[in-house]
Amino acid sequence: MNDPAQDLADFISASPSPYHAVDRAARRLRAAGFSQQSDAGAWLPGAGGRFLVRDGTVLAWFCPPDTGPGTAIRVFAAHTDSPTLKVKPRPDVGRAGWRQVAVEVYGGALWNSWLDRDLGLAGRLAMYDGSTVLVDVRRPLLRVPQLAIHLDRQVNQGLTLDAQQHLLPVWGLGDPTEGELMSFLAGEVGVDAGEIAAHDLVVHDLTPPARLGRNEELLAAPRLDNLASVLAGLTALLAAAASEPHVIPVFVGFDHEEIGSGSATGASGPLLENLLTFLAGGFDARGPAFARSRCLSVDVTHAAHPNYPERYDPTHQALPNGGPTLKVNANQRYATDAPGAAAWHRACRTADVPSQVFVGKNTMPCGSTVGPLIATRLGIRTVDVGIPVLSMHSARELCGVRDPGHLAAAATAFLTDPA
Repeated sequence: MNDPAQDLADFISASPSPYHAVDRAARRLRAAGFSQQSDAGAWLPGAGGRFLVRDGTVLAWFCPPDTGPGTAIRVFAAHTDSPTLKVKPRPDVGRAGWRQVAVEVYGGALWNSWLDRDLGLAGRLAMYDGSTVLVDVRRPLLRVPQLAIHLDRQVNQGLTLDAQQHLLPVWGLGDPTEGELMSFLAGEVGVDAGEIAAHDLVVHDLTPPARLGRNEELLAAPRLDNLASVLAGLTALLAAAASEPHVIPVFVGFDHEEIGSGSATGASGPLLENLLTFLAGGFDARGPAFARSRCLSVDVTHAAHPNYPERYDPTHQALPNGGPTLKVNANQRYATDAPGAAAWHRACRTADVPSQVFVGKNTMPCGSTVGPLIATRLGIRTVDVGIPVLSMHSARELCGVRDPGHLAAAATAFLTDPA
């Protein structure tokens, strides 16, 4: 793969959960000389790079030496979570001679795409002493088996899945035993199973990212939504920090976007507001600073689907490798307005990057992003963009190999734009 696409493939493979994505981000930031801000400590003053980690959310920023109260801020906002199956607190279940794992659905996934796949298990274990331990079983452990067509002759006329009954993965034979899964995971990471108090665990597809197509111009991978944006934001922040900008570049990767962002570490929570208020010089100074600031809300967008052309607006479609895409919606499902769009087009021109525009079909409601939430909460001009993907919210999605690099380059220009 070319470098940005390979870097994205490696980042995705190492990030099967939001906690792993944040851990990988923190490693990159430390390697670039960024200092970690204590979650419970006073804000670190002075110039330089900083980052803060809370659970599945990471914030990072760079203060140039010449900044002061009221300096304009440029924000890149993405999210670290993806639709998946999350393990329930009491996971050990089974029936008909099979051991299974109790799960609940997380986000709005294409659940049929999770059937008959080799699945791993990843996330964090919370210990009685207050510590957390990352766990990643990166080998075939679970499988959600589909019913044979002989027992459901109408399945190809429409598959119906009951999330409570049909999505439970199997992981062996025999009767379920209370505590069995935790004992297994304790052995995987070398901790005492009796000291595990709770867990946040999700399943993940084990098929590695791969180039696809006659000319290998496509990248097939899990969690493109939205780790493609997370990595682009990290790359852009580090490049912006190295360019001695006259604005303050900020990156944030929120958790819980796929379930509405309503959490302490989601876009509706206070983390970004607290940081930007500090960077602006305090509450009294933040009004003028926020008025001069901009936010780039970055989440994947829908690539035109060749088998369903009737689902798209005929003149506002996006294709892989056509460049990152500006997202517009008159009802503010995306936060883009004309001045924000101009700032984005200026960034693309500065970076010599192609760009596209997506508008949903009038009769087809679109999704939303963290952009409108940030714009509403902070009053900062926000523009929504993203790379085009097919099979959004599938266990495995598809994008163009050139778009990750284009996005990072345009985002770097956006984060350093003083205009």
